[in-house]
Amino acid sequence: MPGPESVPDPGSTTGKYRKMDDDKFNMSMRKFLKQVGVTSQQKIEEAVRASGKSSGTIKVTATIDCAEIGLDHTVTGEIDLG
Repeated sequence: MPGPESVPDPGSTTGKYRKMDDDKFNMSMRKFLKQVGVTSQQKIEEAVRASGKSSGTIKVTATIDCAEIGLDHTVTGEIDLG
């Protein structure tokens, strides 16, 4: 039976599991999240400038999904424009 850090071995024809490389996973995760953060900030800034809105708040929703692992995560918040 696989442990919590085990992942299916794609090369196995018998359904075996292998231990996940946590360091590699964490570095890849951080790289992805950095890309999400930077590109999302750029797109929000562009959209705010294009809208002409310069005060108040805007409501923003961000969704990350991955059908492969059954992930569907949504974060909703407000950004104060000053």
